[in-house]
Amino acid sequence: MTTTAQAGAHAPAAGRRSKKSEPTGADRIPRRSQGWYRDHLDPKMKLRSVTTILSQGMPKDALVFWAGNLTAETALDNLPYLVRASLRPEQRAEAYHWLRRAHTRKKDARAAVGSAVHQMIEAHVLGQPVPAELRNDLEIRPYVDHFERFVDEWQVTFEASEMVVANYGEGYAGTLDYLLRSPLLAAALAVPADTVFMGDTKTGGELDKKGVYAEAGLQMAAYAHADVGWLRDGSKVPLPPVHSTGIVLHLRPEGYRPIPVGCGPAEFAAFLHARDIAEFQRTTAKGVVGNALTPPTSDETRAA
Repeated sequence: MTTTAQAGAHAPAAGRRSKKSEPTGADRIPRRSQGWYRDHLDPKMKLRSVTTILSQGMPKDALVFWAGNLTAETALDNLPYLVRASLRPEQRAEAYHWLRRAHTRKKDARAAVGSAVHQMIEAHVLGQPVPAELRNDLEIRPYVDHFERFVDEWQVTFEASEMVVANYGEGYAGTLDYLLRSPLLAAALAVPADTVFMGDTKTGGELDKKGVYAEAGLQMAAYAHADVGWLRDGSKVPLPPVHSTGIVLHLRPEGYRPIPVGCGPAEFAAFLHARDIAEFQRTTAKGVVGNALTPPTSDETRAA
């Protein structure tokens, strides 16, 4: 198994390479671009991103209701502005576009927090100090504290972080959050103390409400069933066996919750179904609905 210092995919490349030279070092690691990972040693090999598959192949009913509720709350919180804007055509259009983008602004803010939290976790896993700009950030600091509590209280050690993995046979790749061991988590799940768990961090929702969804199980199942992973030096290795239950760390400013989530064969089968739906949406769906038919003319009827 790889050591923490080796695992993952975010080390600087060992020098820039020319377009004609074969990639070396960290340049061998596939990078995500426009929903695909490309194997640099085989330019014809394209692997669909796990997160892209799930975004296109899984229903998002909860997000629809969340966006609607957020838009309604934003409107009620800003009624005087909206009333004034509604009386002037030029301001009405501006207010309309501002209101309809309420969920996008919220999602972007959450994404920024999530990115910072993942950066913080990766530093910890690699044995590096948490960057000062994160530890001193008043918004991010609670996440740092609760993550460190999680590691201490559950005696967590990490095997890998931000590691690119792929399943060539099924045509997908992705970047897992981390692999971990914890004798206390293992005891809680009645499995051997040295069990390796697939791990993921979610920062959405509220601590006493929804924030972890079934899609997380499909995502971790895809990573758990990958054939290979890339070390930080660009070499490929087989992944170690992981348990059919993964651990999602629901990390919030007010605390944390380690949540067991299935990522075994059943979840992997569901992921493959989602992949097929995503592929249908990307390709076949575009030609399913044809142009409307018009009644034939009398001359065409006689000819028929």
